[in-house]
Amino acid sequence: MSTQNTTPEVAIRISGVKKRYRLGQIGSGTIRSDFESWWARIRGKEDPNTIIGTDQRLVGQTLMALNGIDLTIYKGEAIGFIGGNGAGKSTLLKLLSRVTGPTEGEIDIYGRIVSMLEVGTGFHGEMTGRENVYLNGDILGMTKAEIDAKMDEIIAFSEVGDFIDTPVKRYSSGMYVKLAFSVAAHLDAEIMIMDEVLAVGDMAFQKKCLNRMRDAATREGRTVLYVSHNMNTIRQLCDRCVVMDKGKIIFEGDVEKGIECYIGSRMVNETSVDLSELKREKKFASHPATMQKIWTDSLDDINLSVGSKLRVKLAITGDRTFENTHIRTIIKAYDATPVTTCATDQGFTLTTDRREIALEIDTTGLTPGRYSISPEVYQVDPMGNQISLDVLRDVFFFEIVDTPGFNNNMKWHARYWGNHYGDPIQYQIIC
Repeated sequence: MSTQNTTPEVAIRISGVKKRYRLGQIGSGTIRSDFESWWARIRGKEDPNTIIGTDQRLVGQTLMALNGIDLTIYKGEAIGFIGGNGAGKSTLLKLLSRVTGPTEGEIDIYGRIVSMLEVGTGFHGEMTGRENVYLNGDILGMTKAEIDAKMDEIIAFSEVGDFIDTPVKRYSSGMYVKLAFSVAAHLDAEIMIMDEVLAVGDMAFQKKCLNRMRDAATREGRTVLYVSHNMNTIRQLCDRCVVMDKGKIIFEGDVEKGIECYIGSRMVNETSVDLSELKREKKFASHPATMQKIWTDSLDDINLSVGSKLRVKLAITGDRTFENTHIRTIIKAYDATPVTTCATDQGFTLTTDRREIALEIDTTGLTPGRYSISPEVYQVDPMGNQISLDVLRDVFFFEIVDTPGFNNNMKWHARYWGNHYGDPIQYQIIC
């Protein structure tokens, strides 16, 4: 009896990849040192002129953009790359797209790659949209007949049919990305690499692009590599997540755990936070009121069971007297998605003297997870207008812990069900 091989096929294998940039200079400054460095590279030896400590991100004039990347990507996977600015995401994709080469390590790629590292990658401004489609197809190794067979589909998806024979230098940024994405999504390539391409374009087109990339991975068996700072698009598209920081991979695996690693790890549960010196948004730089401090009495007050009430205290001062002052608190999930908002029912008088307000926030309906509080102090004038006096974003954190019996002891999947649950719904099944 024969057994079927279920081992997934490898699309990309990255082994010990490093990318080093020397800042502000070319060469070492002397012919002798440059020759020594060149001869060491030829023999596969360590550069004798490399500054000690290059395992660090930045040493002297040397930047390790990537510092030892090991990753295996399988065919048909949709992988999201997330991390802060400068983490190395775009550098890695440039290496995979062969825009540049690694300083050390090996990259094995099994299949043709089409990439969009920025709007209009590979487009020539003087050429028309149609001519650029042929150009991109030819770069991928496709014949004219193969491109002709795809042309109508590419034009229809791009929504720029009326301008397809216009030089692309006259396109808006939205038109650029629509045509460029359409070309990348429809030409025959086994691997699609996308770097923040959906940051441009209208919402309807962004949704269509997400659906197209999802279909490319699930139905067509293509491999999709996607970089984005939008956690919701990563959540919708990808089935595996890679988190990068300072040129290294710090997490690889489940999407939700990856997002929590990237964002949630920054949410430190502290019982007391000094708000007085925190930087305000520009429009609130001259805030007439100042939130001085937010705190709770113990860690038990910020590690809550499902359905509990969050009790915090907020200290505020004003630069003068304000009547009918209120406090609004915006509750956000760990991925910065707003979940709910609470506000005080009755106004109070705020003066130049420090005033402490005790707040009781009902968390009923919030599912297990980590949350942030964004407080705002505002005044309601006699005409009913709300005037913001001080606003802060994501300054205090708390956690709803999984409570025995919640959701019939089944794990709550915020990715699919959200961060808020309601009362049980009674169903009537009619046959």
